[in-house]
Amino acid sequence: MVKNNLKDPSPSQWPEAAQTLMALMHAEGEVARLNEREQLFSTLMVSVNAVLWAFDWETRQVLYVSPAYERIVGRSADLLLADSNQWRDSIHPDDLDYAERSLADVLVKGAVEDREYRIVAPDGQVRWISDKCFINRQPEPGQPVIIVGIAEDITDKKQMEAELHRLATTDDLTQSSNRRHFFECAHRAFEHARQQGEPLSFLMLDIDDFKTINDTYGHQQGDNVLQRIAESGRAALRRGDLFGRIGGEEFAAVFPGCTPQMALHVAERLQREIQGLSFSHEGQTFGITVSQGLTSLIAEDENVESLFARADAAMYQAKHEGKNRIVTA
Repeated sequence: MVKNNLKDPSPSQWPEAAQTLMALMHAEGEVARLNEREQLFSTLMVSVNAVLWAFDWETRQVLYVSPAYERIVGRSADLLLADSNQWRDSIHPDDLDYAERSLADVLVKGAVEDREYRIVAPDGQVRWISDKCFINRQPEPGQPVIIVGIAEDITDKKQMEAELHRLATTDDLTQSSNRRHFFECAHRAFEHARQQGEPLSFLMLDIDDFKTINDTYGHQQGDNVLQRIAESGRAALRRGDLFGRIGGEEFAAVFPGCTPQMALHVAERLQREIQGLSFSHEGQTFGITVSQGLTSLIAEDENVESLFARADAAMYQAKHEGKNRIVTA
């Protein structure tokens, strides 16, 4: 409340006193309205579940950050205002270069609306951020460049996208690639090999007597066999190789950059891995074997389909020759 220190005016001073009083009352009202607006702004900023921020490009100083920063990032806003490197230090190391380059892009584009990167909270929790930013206004010569933005937590969205991708590309039982995803990857690997003139090999694998396993030990045990085959594939294959379940008891693999001799070594390692598996059912112990067909990229007019057909034929030849073996074609 503004204190009125005026003495009682004489009649001749009433008009002047009234004006002064009205001015004081008006000033008091403006102060009250400003306080109300400030309180409203503070309330809105607390309730908004996004980080609003302003950054001086020349001084590298954070001028403003909204309360959601501490909720989403898990770090002190006061520390950030004192040292902008606090934000940089929160970014996931694998995303830091992209985050810094995309922020600099705003100087050229005026706005950048598709920035997505990860941050790491002090407790180690990783969260995805969508951070849109733009230049507040086109600065006049000599004026500071102020970048403002809004950062939202999109972790739930990213996790949902990852789960949808997993469901679309993964065989639910074995957690290996499903048929569609496997052949999509195989086509990409094949095209890369053709363009770069690199070797590539293709493997087909079928579990021997799988119907007998299901009939003798039950479908649950059959599912267990399929899962263990997939685990063996992940253990025996090299980093970068493709492995997937393409049918009931059929699996396939692609070995990018792998010569026929190297591919045979990998197939033999997989064969040994599977031969060493042991299963138990109601006191009975049993093992399994597989038949494999292996082929490699040879002619210039080859395609994935011809490689698949040749490996498939070699696999069935292995079946006819007595199973539990690798046939190359």
